[in-house]
Amino acid sequence: MRAAAERRGRRPRVLYTDLDGTLLGPGGSLFAGSSGVTDAAASALTALHRAGIEVVPLSGRTEEQVREVARLLGATSFIAELGGIVWMGERIARYGAHPGPGTPYEAMARSGAVAFLLERSAGRLEPHAPWAFRGREVTMLLRGHVDPSEANTSLAEAGYGWLRLVDNGQIPVPGPTDVVHAYHLAPEGVTKADAVAEHLRRRGLHAGDAVAIGDAPADAAVADHVDAVYIVANGAASVEAAGAGRENVYVTPSERGEGFAEAVALLLEAA
Repeated sequence: MRAAAERRGRRPRVLYTDLDGTLLGPGGSLFAGSSGVTDAAASALTALHRAGIEVVPLSGRTEEQVREVARLLGATSFIAELGGIVWMGERIARYGAHPGPGTPYEAMARSGAVAFLLERSAGRLEPHAPWAFRGREVTMLLRGHVDPSEANTSLAEAGYGWLRLVDNGQIPVPGPTDVVHAYHLAPEGVTKADAVAEHLRRRGLHAGDAVAIGDAPADAAVADHVDAVYIVANGAASVEAAGAGRENVYVTPSERGEGFAEAVALLLEAA
């Protein structure tokens, strides 16, 4: 990845932003920075609205959770459950390769795939409680520290090839601990990147009209469908380790909301 300041491009029409670890700081607060209270992200959001740039939350959170954040941010579209739900005046459920009946979450519960993963990764993977059990429809939410590529190979070999484990970024854990990431078990074809592509298509926009800001390999993959992706500093290591960087993926100097604000400042400077 290159430094954010190296990018030179035109001002976008739409900005997709991850929430936790990107726009939002510790505790999920818009005003929590790495070293205390900050209004950097809030000020950047104000500048985006004044510039007429559409802000679209793009998150692994549930539809209900993202809908409420979108309302607070003044966003009229949002993407939830890692791309499984797109809202843009109508609700678009993107279930991917799930075999049915019912929702992908229900199909996963019936299949035994999660039990298989937890047993295979004992001590390294667990449900991301309590959020794993609240209102999910498309993905199952886990946490720990595993290699998603190895997990996906094991899933396929065990007959769960319709599922993928996706790294959605590092999460803060109090006290001394190993690095902990949030993972989503999702049907093949359910990704943030594909949801962004669908949102752009339905809006009649093109890759050159959009940028994204995030903190995880799942966010970096959006680079295939937008002009550029900015990864905030706290997500750089996981994106590099996953080999998810592209030529149009850039890293900000600062973490979380401050990094979001740095990316926005660069975008607003563009012609």
